[in-house]
Amino acid sequence: MSGRPILEVPESITGPWKGDVNIPCTYGPLQGYTQVLVKWLVQHGSDPVTIFLRDSSGDHIQQAKYQGRLHVSQKVPGDVSLQLSTLEMDDQSYYTCEVTWQTPDGNQVVRDEITELRVQKLSVSKPTVTTGSGYGFTVPQGMRISLQCQAQGSPPISYIWYKEQTYNQKPIKVATLSTLLFKPAVVADSGSYFCTAKGRVGSEQHSDIVKFVVKDSPKLLKTKTEAPTTMRHPLKATSTVKQSWDWTTDVDGYLGATSAGPGKSLPIFAIILIISLCCMVVFTMAYIMLCRKTSQQEHVYEAARVHAREANDSGDTMRVAIFASGCPSDEPASQNLGNNYSDEPCIGQEYQIIAQINGDYAHLLDTVPLDYEFLATEGKTAC
Repeated sequence: MSGRPILEVPESITGPWKGDVNIPCTYGPLQGYTQVLVKWLVQHGSDPVTIFLRDSSGDHIQQAKYQGRLHVSQKVPGDVSLQLSTLEMDDQSYYTCEVTWQTPDGNQVVRDEITELRVQKLSVSKPTVTTGSGYGFTVPQGMRISLQCQAQGSPPISYIWYKEQTYNQKPIKVATLSTLLFKPAVVADSGSYFCTAKGRVGSEQHSDIVKFVVKDSPKLLKTKTEAPTTMRHPLKATSTVKQSWDWTTDVDGYLGATSAGPGKSLPIFAIILIISLCCMVVFTMAYIMLCRKTSQQEHVYEAARVHAREANDSGDTMRVAIFASGCPSDEPASQNLGNNYSDEPCIGQEYQIIAQINGDYAHLLDTVPLDYEFLATEGKTAC
């Protein structure tokens, strides 16, 4: 009928088992004709069953079997093609595309077309290698790029990437994915590559060998050339301990600390360590001298007490000289009774104590404690 929409559907289409398929159904939009209903039906037995419906309320999938696997185009006016994913063998059947329009005079026009879907276990085709870069297979160093290996056939399809070796050596495996990614590409990545594809059905297929070239970027070359002049003080950090505290730290080309050369100072922790050691030596020497002085004084006083007891027992007058620092006195001993102390210092501020003791012990002690005398008097009275 002239002047009315016409559906265009292929007679048959073949899809890969476990793969995806698109069943085309299109028409040319006409002015005054408004699409109001779209249906897709599948033949089960003798009667067709609606599996998809699109109306004013939206899209509706009518069979649970197709949930998540079925989609109908709507972005392009006049395109209501059916997409099926993960094809199973029982998806093979006759499919009907049905569209309803409203005419300018308010009537409705319905058109439908039938197509056959065939599902096959397809062998993997020969894979092709592509790259998304505008540089092709010759790229500058430092660029992030990938090589894609693509093949047709029943999924799942496994891919392996190989790199050719020199001197007729066996190629080495470099990846087990469909995408070979370089992030970033360096000159060492240059070489000849190829990929293989293997599916559920058929033998493994090999792609053509592609020559991948990574060129050293002129910008990088310029940077490398200018590096020795611009980096006059490269980052350098050393820490060594040598004899005589020859410790150095050099960061960013500046000497941190050393004691081996003139005009250079020690690091702070070395100075603290030296000061601590000096303090320890001073305190140790002072402690030793104090101990020796105390020991000598105790020895001298002990000798004085021993000689005093001997003199008392023999009844002789004895002279005991005690020297604060071993300085003898040349003055003659006084014969007076009692204890005489000389306030005159000898050489080096040394002092001499002279004790004279006679046979009478009572005269050595100028006084007797009052308590002792009182007790002695009472004793005599009692007698």
